[in-house]
Amino acid sequence: MNIGLTDSQRAGVADLLRRTLADEYILYTKTRKYHWNVEGMHFHDLHKMFEGQYEEIDETIDEVAERIRALGVLSPGSFAEFPQDARLAEDAGGKIDARTMIANLLADHESIIRSLRGDLQSAADHGDAGNSDFLTGLLESHEKTAWMLRSLLA
Repeated sequence: MNIGLTDSQRAGVADLLRRTLADEYILYTKTRKYHWNVEGMHFHDLHKMFEGQYEEIDETIDEVAERIRALGVLSPGSFAEFPQDARLAEDAGGKIDARTMIANLLADHESIIRSLRGDLQSAADHGDAGNSDFLTGLLESHEKTAWMLRSLLA
């Protein structure tokens, strides 16, 4: 493979993307679970909002996995792999109220934002401006979603 990155650079960036993929998958699963289980006076609005969010995350998952493949590395894709690579924690289960769901998702988006800030710099340090730019766009998307969730809690 001759794309202007050494094997070591490609492996380093693929590792960053692998962790991002795992975080996105954990967030997708949690958001989908909340979509299914939300209750209360604002059920309809939250049900639709969570649906829009998990659909957006689903697209992101595909983009991240394909960027890993473009680096010549296999993308993870199993429920066993994602928790090992993720920086986010899965939802432990049990019934929670809508406000807690929103707060949990906000905390996860903010965690991803913090991780992405470091990851995009690391990608640039590996000489991969393309993936650094990709991660910047992903960061901006999470910032917007976090702002919306934060506004709901205000």
